[in-house]
Amino acid sequence: MSRVHKIASMPGDGIGIEVTGSAIAVLNACAELCGDFRLDFKELPYGTAYYKETGAYFPPDGLDEVRQFDAVLFGAVGMPDVPDSISLWGLLLAMRGPLQQYANVRPVKCLKNILPAVRTVAPKDIDWVLVRENSEGEYAGQGGRSHRGFDWEVATELAIFTRHGARRIIRYAFEIAQSRPRKLLTVVSKSNAQRYGMVLWDEVAEEVSKEFPDVKWDKMLVDAMTVRMVHKPHTLDTIVGSNLHMDILSDLAAALAASIGIAPSANIDPTRKSPSMFEPVHGSAFDIMGKGVANPFGAVWSAAMMLEFLGEKKAGDMLMESMEKCCEEGKTTEDLGGKMNTKQVTEALIENLKI
Repeated sequence: MSRVHKIASMPGDGIGIEVTGSAIAVLNACAELCGDFRLDFKELPYGTAYYKETGAYFPPDGLDEVRQFDAVLFGAVGMPDVPDSISLWGLLLAMRGPLQQYANVRPVKCLKNILPAVRTVAPKDIDWVLVRENSEGEYAGQGGRSHRGFDWEVATELAIFTRHGARRIIRYAFEIAQSRPRKLLTVVSKSNAQRYGMVLWDEVAEEVSKEFPDVKWDKMLVDAMTVRMVHKPHTLDTIVGSNLHMDILSDLAAALAASIGIAPSANIDPTRKSPSMFEPVHGSAFDIMGKGVANPFGAVWSAAMMLEFLGEKKAGDMLMESMEKCCEEGKTTEDLGGKMNTKQVTEALIENLKI
């Protein structure tokens, strides 16, 4: 009897709808080829259209519904006529925190025949795993506004760093670094200016490092890290940082590797008490939605991460090898130098799947 994985599909908005459809088509073809597992998809309609109909991005019982699945395949959220602060907090952050998906993992590497954005960088020098704290830090949602509309209006945004939160994400990053050939971790900080939360972060990193004597690690201030990523990418492997810092650095990393259109991510609950969520980094990209030119690689790479998390590593490897072959053959969208549209790339991905 084949294994069955229940997947919640949440395409959301913009090109999220297009690339999620591509990823599902490739996933189904892969499962059929493998023959020993099946993916049972159910589409959940949550996104801006749902918000405009109901006044909410996510229903009151939405979390209970999501918990019935083994994983979530997410597209994107956001439309130009709704403030991002409403859409982000209404859907994505409404799931990440309560489901304790505290580890946001974003691998970055140059696929075959795809050159880095910086021509002095060798493709082999960009092969990183970025680990982002996903539940607190600068995105804790604590703060407020007073005296609205007056010249003395005040807005506060409180970043929260807990010893527990820092310890679990830094330990998770050390474990990833330990599993990789180079056993190398860089901890991103800003403790020279953020003298409370980030100093605690540094102290926890020092404590956790003692559990991993075989992992070489160093610390880097976030501003200096941007320079190191561009000029000394070969000195990096696994990188861990706070919610805001890694949100920014992971986009830089994707751009350095050629295109944000290929960048995947996983919002992981390492305890597996709740389903983890897998999504491309690129967002809804409303400027190109409906044009059929969106790059499906970010969604397909995220789907490959989902398969591996579900225990289907062989199938996940098949998806990665198919993407590499498409790049090798020039069967890509325009952002990677190709001439194909979304549908054509999806078809090429399915054609290149091999047992």
